[in-house]
Amino acid sequence: MSSIIQLLPDHVANQIAAGEVVQRPASVVKELLENSVDAGSTDIKLIVKDAGKTLIQVIDNGKGMNVTDSRLCFERHATSKIRHAEDLFALATKGFRGEALASIAAIAHVEMKTKQEQEELGTHIVIEGSKFVSQDVAVLPKGTSFSVKNLFFNIPARRNFLKSDTVEFRHIVDEFERVALAHPNISFVLYHNGSEMFNLPMANQRQRIVGIFGGRTNEKLVPVNESTEIVQIQGFAVKPEFAKKSRGEQFFFVNNRFIKSGYLHHAVMAAYEGLLKDGCQPGYFIYLEVPPNTIDINIHPTKTEIKFDDEHALYAILRSSVKHSLGQFNVAPVLDFERDANLDTPYTYEGKEAILPTVNVDRNFNPFADEKPVKTSGASSSSTYASPAFRKTDRSASWESLYTGLTTATDETEGIDFEKDEVTGSLFNDGDVEQTIHRTYQIHKKYIVSPIKSGMVIIDQKRAHQRILYEQFLKNITVQQGASQQLLFPLVLHYNKTELDLIKEMQAALENTGFVFSEIKEDQIVVSGLPVNTPESEVSILLEELINDLQQEVPDSSFSQTDSIAKSMARSLAVKTGTLLSEKEQDNMVNSLFACKEPDVSPFNKPTFITVSVEDLDKRFAI
Repeated sequence: MSSIIQLLPDHVANQIAAGEVVQRPASVVKELLENSVDAGSTDIKLIVKDAGKTLIQVIDNGKGMNVTDSRLCFERHATSKIRHAEDLFALATKGFRGEALASIAAIAHVEMKTKQEQEELGTHIVIEGSKFVSQDVAVLPKGTSFSVKNLFFNIPARRNFLKSDTVEFRHIVDEFERVALAHPNISFVLYHNGSEMFNLPMANQRQRIVGIFGGRTNEKLVPVNESTEIVQIQGFAVKPEFAKKSRGEQFFFVNNRFIKSGYLHHAVMAAYEGLLKDGCQPGYFIYLEVPPNTIDINIHPTKTEIKFDDEHALYAILRSSVKHSLGQFNVAPVLDFERDANLDTPYTYEGKEAILPTVNVDRNFNPFADEKPVKTSGASSSSTYASPAFRKTDRSASWESLYTGLTTATDETEGIDFEKDEVTGSLFNDGDVEQTIHRTYQIHKKYIVSPIKSGMVIIDQKRAHQRILYEQFLKNITVQQGASQQLLFPLVLHYNKTELDLIKEMQAALENTGFVFSEIKEDQIVVSGLPVNTPESEVSILLEELINDLQQEVPDSSFSQTDSIAKSMARSLAVKTGTLLSEKEQDNMVNSLFACKEPDVSPFNKPTFITVSVEDLDKRFAI
């Protein structure tokens, strides 16, 4: 019987490895940028076309490779970072498994140009789908230029799974930001479709954060510094008043490597306890330095998760250091047991005795006396006059005299007919008694119950309002007739460059819903008009959630950007669960819902109402 187990060919094995290493264009960007950092580069350029689907090029001025290394680097598990298994627990570099370049070359057209400083000529290699097309000698500058063209050209199924250019470019920017934040001593430049998106010169940590997220970020940051035997912590926490609904500006770096850790995130959230609004997420940029032998990096294919030897101690140190920084800079409320200097006794009163107050009593004072008492003769200088109360002398009339004459005044008005506000009857003879009956009821500030002929309908007020607003915004954007209310004082909102590009992209659609942008600058926008019934306090939250939805692409598939904008705005402005509605508001919501084209479901394909028939109720009461 022939054997059924056999070794896979190299090109098949490389494509399987690519499934783990290269998930999208951003994965290629991450691997190439990290290789440039490991090469000792001080200047790195990233050039992207069509969100990386057409071209990803990384140019650096690192140490480069010789002819042998430039050919060997595309082999599987070929690396210069480790020699022995023990080296895995003392890593100080980014890539170390030797899978990245082989995986990328298996699914794209790759062109590499590299030259070492001491060499006169460099090497130019072209690979297509793991096949070496050419290898030539060329005149090149010092460093390496790596171009990846037509990603997933030989795996069309994987290419079809890629999202829109907006979403894929957002992932590329995320990877670019993570590498740039981890290495402020390296200058980075990012070009997309010929336009410069980022130009980050060498700087310190704070300047690099401000360079990426905008000038207004500087005032939001609170320094965090702590040094122990277990870990050294540096970085910044964002003030609670600048917390956002999304989890965007949250970065952990361990030994200059970006990681994701829900455990450490919980430690930071615990430090912010009591300072954040419901549903808000704090921003932070935390840099951790730990001994390399106390962590295991090789537990995840993307190396974004790390196993720590002593997580509990790290949790406690991180939580206390962030909380200490928030309190130190008067961000968090603290108990101050120091006494106020203004309340201290002056030193000049140290030898003096306290003077007791004297109480003078006029023993001749009689509140029931008719006349004002006179000053007694021979009284001391400390005696006082009686109170001037009851100065009137004609006190013979009793209090009953105040009410004399009221009976005669009442008698004079007996013949006068006054107009009354009482409603004696209905305006129409055939008045319906049901007009005075409540047609809708609100239950637990969440559901609206309305009777129908066959029973009753129970409506989810939040989902129903989402459907109403969604169709309204969709109509306004399509017809381009959105009503707007002008602001007396325009709103000035600040965003980074990536977010501003998204706002410019959807500016026309937003203006059709009622927004009026009077000015859009490099790091801010000026809003002078809002859609009708949009609270001014909700504008920043609405735009923030809209940007986040477009970056991550709203779930349940949106067929266009217009649809995405309408969905996001409807979700942000809809009535929240727990809002008390008046009877008129309930009736209006019921009528508006059933006037929609698709009242059965919300914009996110969830039911808006259910019906309960009288037969169902009878069955529940049946014995």
